[in-house]
Amino acid sequence: MTDVHARPRRSTARAAALLFGAAFLLVGVLGFVPGITVDYDALKFAGHESGAQLFGVFTVSVLHNLVHLLFGVLGVLASRANGSSRAFLMIGGGIYVLLWVFGLAMDHDSPANFIPLDNAADWLHLGLGVAMIAAGVATAAADRARGQYPEPEKQGH
Repeated sequence: MTDVHARPRRSTARAAALLFGAAFLLVGVLGFVPGITVDYDALKFAGHESGAQLFGVFTVSVLHNLVHLLFGVLGVLASRANGSSRAFLMIGGGIYVLLWVFGLAMDHDSPANFIPLDNAADWLHLGLGVAMIAAGVATAAADRARGQYPEPEKQGH
């Protein structure tokens, strides 16, 4: 017997987008908390001159924290549907991989470092990008197996 009032289970893609979105929101907020952000008084709006470091490791600025908050909001909003969840994971992951490449290619002491980026952030961006893309691929397969995500359209007859 099926309970018609049972709430459908959240797809794994939606759960993953919500998890990443919540993590981005948390990091964005923590970037504005003195103590968790070391040398908070050295926090600048943008640029490599910002001396504030989240957890004493990752250089942050107001702009950097706002970007994390924006990604968080996008993740939470995307988690409302399977397709947008997977798009958030795949596109967001791709953006973070590109950010890693940008961070490696540019001089961290140059004006091009407007976010700001540092070595710790560069490698975190690679890991985050790969994790998001992997989550997008893995959750699509898992959701298809559970019947929560439609099979890709077959071309031809």
